[in-house]
Amino acid sequence: MTQTIETPSGDHLMLIGGERVAAAAGEWIDVTSPGRRGLSLGRTPRAREEDADRAVRAARAAFPAWRATHFKDRQLALLKAADALEAAAEELAQLTAIDTGNALRPQARPESQTLVALFRYFGGVAGEFKGVTLPAGDDQLQYTRREPLGVVAGILPWNSPLMIAAMKVPAALAAGNTIVLKAAEDAPLTIIRMAELVAPYLPDGVLNVLTGYGAEVGEALVQHRGVDKVSFTGSSRVGHHVASAAGERLAHVSLELGGKSPNIVFPDAVAGDRLAATATGVLTAMRFTRQGQSCTAGSRLFVHRDVYDEFLAELVSQVDRLVVGDPLDEATDMGAIINQKQFDQIKSYIADGRAQAGVEVPLDRSEQVPDGLDGFYQGPTIFSAVSNDWRIAQEEIFGPVLVAIPWSDRDEVVRMANDSHYGLAAYVWSQDLTAALDTAHRIESGWVQVNQGGGQMVGQSYGGYKSSGIGREFSIEGAMESFTQIKQVNVKLG
Repeated sequence: MTQTIETPSGDHLMLIGGERVAAAAGEWIDVTSPGRRGLSLGRTPRAREEDADRAVRAARAAFPAWRATHFKDRQLALLKAADALEAAAEELAQLTAIDTGNALRPQARPESQTLVALFRYFGGVAGEFKGVTLPAGDDQLQYTRREPLGVVAGILPWNSPLMIAAMKVPAALAAGNTIVLKAAEDAPLTIIRMAELVAPYLPDGVLNVLTGYGAEVGEALVQHRGVDKVSFTGSSRVGHHVASAAGERLAHVSLELGGKSPNIVFPDAVAGDRLAATATGVLTAMRFTRQGQSCTAGSRLFVHRDVYDEFLAELVSQVDRLVVGDPLDEATDMGAIINQKQFDQIKSYIADGRAQAGVEVPLDRSEQVPDGLDGFYQGPTIFSAVSNDWRIAQEEIFGPVLVAIPWSDRDEVVRMANDSHYGLAAYVWSQDLTAALDTAHRIESGWVQVNQGGGQMVGQSYGGYKSSGIGREFSIEGAMESFTQIKQVNVKLG
């Protein structure tokens, strides 16, 4: 059943220094729903360099007092914010579905719950951003302080904006930083609403939100000398530029970028009653229910030759049953692609895959458009008999396209899995834990799951190898490294 919600409309303002503001130049960006092409969701300000400067100055002005605030008070603020976000969780989930195209039941609701969980987690550990003492003799007091970096610029993607904001905002604030968030122009509404809910519990200027284009206001934040840290989530191409530009002035940087993650299936993972469960796990790991629009999507499926045909048949059967439809419909498993550009790019990859000699296409629902809907709908596609050096096996498609590749030898599959400039996630399916862990340890990825394909868990260390990024989020250890710096203090006693 499709949810009936009040469609967002009107002007959705930014938050700078505790005030709701438009862009200094008075320019606007129209926001439309990917699930209903042409449905207006209102307007957001088209911020530029002047607006970035206003936000950074507000964050800089708020920093000394927030830094000096006792951790118990920062903790209390984050926990009160978590309560407010939890009370509005269903509203945020529905807004996510209409703003991003992600289906309400399998994606949008879990995302709003993750937001709450991460605010609670980092509120709970706010007192752990602390240093250590060194036993240097009775005449010496030697200790370290973990001090906040200052102003953090958090630049968000459009695929899971609430979850990505949840990785950055509470961690940065718990450590004593202030933050300027730049929402993705294609999915800004959830971030604006999140800020409205959280801001009452924070001093003015501690949390600021900008809207606009990445090449304009995002670039202004990356270049701004008042920004001490850039935390960017997005494509590897843009991430390389962010690292270079911020590195010119030695600003701190963390990057969570793209992926082309391997899904490796061993024969024993298919034996007996494990066939269906492993196929379901691979389906989940591929992030089909996020339309494949995930940097952790296990989009390169390596299946042992002995079980290749059997496993692929079961997987195709399960994937073919996924319901593509209105993101607000409770029955929908897959919602809409974010915009025309991404929609066309996915189509071009599918055409390229079909053009390869010897390719097989056991499932192609790429032309599926749900009845009565005019949106960017893209059903799942599975390619078989793929070579690991093809474009569809090497480049991040960021859509519901899975490529299947057979393997025979463990060394061979590890080599193919590592034959990528990405290294974000990986999935290994085997009941032989010796084989599974040997494979997991040899794969060049920052996050490997064995016999499960779900999302990140609060408290885990999450980040990539190679061109998938630098830095870690989701955990207290990652937050300490990402949002603090160490000061050593040596004191001569007596």
